[in-house]
This record gives sequence, structure tokens and C-alpha cells, in this order.
Amino acid sequence: MRVVGLTGGIGSGKSEVSRILRELGAPVIDADALTHQCQERGEDVWRAVWRRYGWGVLSQDGELLRRKLGHVIFRDAAEREALNQIVHPAVRQKIRDRLNDLTVLGHRVVVLDIPLLLEGDWREGVDEIWVVYSDPDQQLARVMQRDHLGSEEAQRRIAAQIPLADKIRYADHVIDNQGSLSSLREQVKQLWHNARTTG
Repeated sequence: MRVVGLTGGIGSGKSEVSRILRELGAPVIDADALTHQCQERGEDVWRAVWRRYGWGVLSQDGELLRRKLGHVIFRDAAEREALNQIVHPAVRQKIRDRLNDLTVLGHRVVVLDIPLLLEGDWREGVDEIWVVYSDPDQQLARVMQRDHLGSEEAQRRIAAQIPLADKIRYADHVIDNQGSLSSLREQVKQLWHNARTTG
């Protein structure tokens, strides 16, 4: 089975690319969704997060408040790494399980949608890398609008990842998301067609 690693920076439009791929029938493993599963109340990851960060990152009913947790970890690189050490092993296992399931089902090409593909050293686990790119001003505006953040906080979150300009050096294919949605859709459609016919 051929594994396509889909990545980009926060606010680059990777989620839109992932949505288009699903519309085209691509099996997509969403690392963010798996992370959320691991962080549900009562899960081992949830317990580890609660032990480290306390009640301040939980709602009254015990659900993890990701925005509050984000305010902690995006201000402290050491805490961000500590959280990664809690979360990443569990997510990696879920991804491996899902890849196994899709192999059994006979899929020849699978897309692994993972924001921290390069930061988390997933390069060895994929056969090719697609990077979604937008210019820095677009990226900042999208993060501010999507997450309801001020410029300073949005820039802090962008800076926590490898810059997009550096990520594209690792790309087998760059998906340009600086234009229209129809342009984006055509790029993704062609890439998925090529992956299926050569995978």
C-alpha cells in the first residue's frame, strides 16, 4: 500500500485539501481527529494531560479545553514538547491500526493527513509528501479568523511549526493554495488521479 503524507502549516488550507480528497473517494487518516479521540475524557492521554496541567484545562464536565491548553503550550516550547511526548505515541498507534485496517480492506493508496509530519519525523512512514502552501499573510489571516486569535497569538502558533517555505523543500508535490477554490480542487484532483494510477 502506498501512503501519501499530506501536510502544511497551520492556516495553509490543508483541511480543505483533505476534504476534497474525501470527496474524491480517497481514504484519509486524519491525525488531528485521532488526537481528539485520544484526548476524550477518561482516555489514558486525557488522564496524563490532566495530571500535568490540572483542572485549568478542563471544562466543568471534565472535557479537555483545547484552546486553554493551547495558550499554555504555545507560550512554552518545553511544555509543547512535554505534551507531544504524552500524545504522539498514542496517536502513532492509532495510525498504525488504521493503516492495517485499510490494507486488509484492499486500498492501494492512502492519505495520511498529519500537520506535524515533518516536525514529528513521520517522513520514514510515508512514500511521498504533499505540502499545502499559502503565503504568510494568507496563513496569518486564516489562523486569526479560524481560531479567533489576535495577531500576536496567531504568529506564535505559526512559529511553533517549521516554516512553510522550509517544508516545501521536503515535498514531492506542492499544492498551491494562494488562489481560488476551483484551482485548488483541480490540483488535488490531478494529484489523486496520478497517485491512484501510479500507486
